[in-house]
Amino acid sequence: MQISENGLNLIKKSEGTKLIVYPDPVGKLTCGTGHLILPSDNLQLGDTITSERADELLRNDLKSAEDTVNNLVKVQLTQNMYDSLVDFVYNVGQGSFGGSTLLKKINANLFQDAALEFGKWDKADHKVLPGLTARREAEKELFLS
Repeated sequence: MQISENGLNLIKKSEGTKLIVYPDPVGKLTCGTGHLILPSDNLQLGDTITSERADELLRNDLKSAEDTVNNLVKVQLTQNMYDSLVDFVYNVGQGSFGGSTLLKKINANLFQDAALEFGKWDKADHKVLPGLTARREAEKELFLS
């Protein structure tokens, strides 16, 4: 499967797009639509990118999140379930998703129970962030729709 426009819109709404390199809430350098700066990006705090570059970075970053969902989920998903999970993986990372109770419940076909797991992922650096709380609720709603 691949992410739909609906899924892309969720990511863009959740992440926002900033064309300047900035520290995220836990201090990691970020730009575009939630792209974590890599050494190969040759970008530093305060540098700017174009909106075209932001879209390119997002598409490249999404490949990893899509591959993670496609490889780790062993049951049939709806497009909305898939989109919500790609958004989740894009935000928390493949390692966190791979060891999560969320994934275990999905693979056990316990979709209602799995949906309750989204809300447990609303912290960064052990602090509840309102933006993450809202994002997890949006993922849950999309997952169940």
